[in-house]
Amino acid sequence: MKTIATAQITTDVPAEAFFERWADMATWPQWNTDTAWVRLDGPFRTGATGQLKPKGGPATRFVVTSLVPGREFTDVSLLLGARLTFQHLVSVDAAGRTTVAVTVTIAGPLAFFWTAVLGKGIATGLGADLTRLEAAARAAGVPA
Repeated sequence: MKTIATAQITTDVPAEAFFERWADMATWPQWNTDTAWVRLDGPFRTGATGQLKPKGGPATRFVVTSLVPGREFTDVSLLLGARLTFQHLVSVDAAGRTTVAVTVTIAGPLAFFWTAVLGKGIATGLGADLTRLEAAARAAGVPA
């Protein structure tokens, strides 16, 4: 497994607000500029499946491999010969500030290919996407 990118943000926006934005996958293109659309096949939960279309790329199946509200959301895109994993870990400190840390990894026999194709774009855009996600979560007005 190879790490492609990491990003982290600490904010006063409550953890629940981030989970509300992640659950509303149809709105992902509003804060994730590389995504054309996302569709979830059922409820937002561990084991849920869906499809997403990156801008300029083919539609890709994904699986929510872990969902622990308030703590973790991990999804895995099923690429030809590789699995692209986005792990979102959320923690809240004693002062009530929320930290969201995102790690993107890739594994599989064609990971080298997908890293060459997608890696730089993911690495350059991840921090900005996280900042836009924070703004979307704040704008949604989910109460603390």
